[in-house]
Amino acid sequence: MKLFHTKNIIKLLAVLFIAITIVSCQRDGSAAEDDLPQEDLTNIILKVRDISPGSTASAIAYNYSMGAGGAPSIKLEDGKTYEVTAEFKNGNEDATQEIKDAKDEHFLIFNFPNSDIALTRIDDASSTRADGKRVGLKTQWVVNKAVKNPSATSQLIFTLYHEPASVTEDAQANGNGVIFGTQVGGETDAQANYTITN
Repeated sequence: MKLFHTKNIIKLLAVLFIAITIVSCQRDGSAAEDDLPQEDLTNIILKVRDISPGSTASAIAYNYSMGAGGAPSIKLEDGKTYEVTAEFKNGNEDATQEIKDAKDEHFLIFNFPNSDIALTRIDDASSTRADGKRVGLKTQWVVNKAVKNPSATSQLIFTLYHEPASVTEDAQANGNGVIFGTQVGGETDAQANYTITN
């Protein structure tokens, strides 16, 4: 009797392929454990409002559409101060509340590789973690220099992490710019790129 029939080998390979596919499609553990699966986020909207003395400007919404490509261009003026609120969408549904509901499992990192911007997290209690760290859904930006090197792209790389082992609100120099926030471990729930212009 032949132990390795072609039909048996094909069946075994099919079962292995299905098992590997199922395991690789889940993040750590059951997909039901993640309160905000990557596949559910469709848009990240930054609402930017000039709050400099004497300004009466309304907030301008900059909408990053996940998977659509392209980076919305955020216009910032040197010497101005802005209040920035982040919103996350799943189609027409607001997913921001889900982040607030699981605030201890989320953290935002702001990377400005070619800008001199001082960022302060001004989250209220609804988006402040049990460890005292603010998630970053509401921030204040003091723009010293929106574009430091005109021959390089100025941008914001905006990343939402899920279940980081630890986080800090610290700022770190990064090349010609600065990163606000650090995390150890965790997984990326969403990332958006925005171009920064004057």
